[in-house]
Amino acid sequence: MRSTGAEPAGAAPGPVGLRAWIWVVPAAVYLASFGLVARLVVMVDDRGRLPWYVALLALFYLLFTALWLRPRSHPLLLHLTFGVQCVVILALLALEPEFDYVTSFFVLLSYQAALVFSTRTRWAWIGTLMLLTAASLMVTLGALHGLGLALTPLAFTVALPALALASRDLEVARTESQKMVAELEATHRQLEEYAAEASFLGAVEERNRLARELHDSVSQAMFGILLAVRSAQLMSRSDPEGVRVQLEQLQGLTQDALARMRGFIADLRT
Repeated sequence: MRSTGAEPAGAAPGPVGLRAWIWVVPAAVYLASFGLVARLVVMVDDRGRLPWYVALLALFYLLFTALWLRPRSHPLLLHLTFGVQCVVILALLALEPEFDYVTSFFVLLSYQAALVFSTRTRWAWIGTLMLLTAASLMVTLGALHGLGLALTPLAFTVALPALALASRDLEVARTESQKMVAELEATHRQLEEYAAEASFLGAVEERNRLARELHDSVSQAMFGILLAVRSAQLMSRSDPEGVRVQLEQLQGLTQDALARMRGFIADLRT
C-alpha cells in the first residue's frame, strides 16, 4: 500500500502525541516566535516595508496555526501549506537580508513537521528546511558568513524535532503502559472470578457425590432392615427364638445405617 505522506488517522503515535502537544507546544512556540516578530518589526527602518512584514507574518501564523488545529488534513494540503510558509520566510529574508534571524522560522516549521508528517516525509521536510536555511543565508550574506550563521539554526532544526518525537514517544509509551496495567488488572479480576467459580463447582460436585453415596448406603440399609422385619414376621409363630435373633440383627442394621447417615451429614457440613 502506497504511503500518502501524512500519518493515517488512528495510528498509534499520531493522535495521542498530537493531542498532548496540540496546545502546550504552540504556546511555547508562539512565545518564542513573538520575540522574533517584535525584534523584526522594531528594527525595520523603511516604514514603507512594514505593511509587507505584517502581511507576511500574519500569513505565516495563519497557516502555522491552521496546521496545529487541523493536523489530519489531506497530505497534499499539508505539503502545500508547508511550501507556502517556506516562501513566506524567504520573502521576509529578501525584504531585509540583514535580518538573518528570520531563518529561525524554519526551526518552527521543523518542529511542526516532526509532529504532522510520517517518518519519511517528516525527515524529507526537515532536510529541506535545513537546506533552505543554509542556502538562503549563504546567498544573502555570502558563503562563509552565511554558513557560519546557519550553524545554530541548523542545530535547532534537528534538535527540536528530535525532542518533539522523544516526548511523543514517551507519551505513547505511558499510555500503552496504563492500558497494559488496566488489562492486567481486568485479567486478574477475571481469574479470581474463575477461581471462585471453580471452587463453587468443586463444592457442588463434592456434595453431589456425598448425596449419591448417602442415597446408595441408606437404600441398602433400609432394604436390609426391611428383609429382617419380614423374616421376623414369618418366624414369629414357628420360631420365637429366631425372632429374637432377627430383632438383634435388625437393631444392628439400624445402628449401622444411623452411623452412616451421621457421617455423611458431617461431611456435608464441612
